Amino acid sequence: MTIRVIIVDDQAMVRAGFAALLAAQSDIDVVGEAPDGRAGVDVARSTHPDVVLMDVRMPEMDGLAAARELLHPPVGVVHVPKVLMLTTFDVDDYVYEALRAGASGFLLKDAPPADLIAAVRVVAAGEALLAPSVTRRLIAEFASQRQAPRKDPSLRLNGLTPRETEVLELIARGLSNQEIAAHLVLAEQTVKTHIGRVLSKLALRDRAQAVIFAYESGLVRPGAADS
Repeated sequence: MTIRVIIVDDQAMVRAGFAALLAAQSDIDVVGEAPDGRAGVDVARSTHPDVVLMDVRMPEMDGLAAARELLHPPVGVVHVPKVLMLTTFDVDDYVYEALRAGASGFLLKDAPPADLIAAVRVVAAGEALLAPSVTRRLIAEFASQRQAPRKDPSLRLNGLTPRETEVLELIARGLSNQEIAAHLVLAEQTVKTHIGRVLSKLALRDRAQAVIFAYESGLVRPGAADS
């Protein structure tokens, strides 16, 4: 199955470079590009991409606002793509808010070409791009700037079984399914089942939102992800 991608970035050379790299892959099809967030939303609505590569800082409409529009569309708009944020900065408040809004992760613009290709495939498959330690540091840093955990998230944790709560904590610490399975001595398929139940019970979109939820509920404390 071919992954349909659009690239939204205000730098023409970045768009051209990413497009050439991705289009050279047999399983990826670049179906559009845009120079700002507003145009990006319009292109996404007309081309129905699987993944949107979204720059964080752009004129007209920044990447955060555009991501929110795509991930929380108005009534009548059915297609909701995955959004992968692109940033020059490894710690950026915009990125944290984008993850909260439902973005599937973020990638530094100077990442190796292989990382970009892998990121598109990971996000298209429904996973969140949260493995790099820089992402965990980002979430921990901005979660630490928030006030005490909100009552609603902490109460929602009560709906999880002890095992599901344990799995959620390990997700927030940046462990992969395989690592969680090894840690808990479970089959990887069992871990996937637990994760599915966690996301369903907490009404979360993906692993990215699960990590945010774990911090905001107080299940995981800032700084714990790197321990």
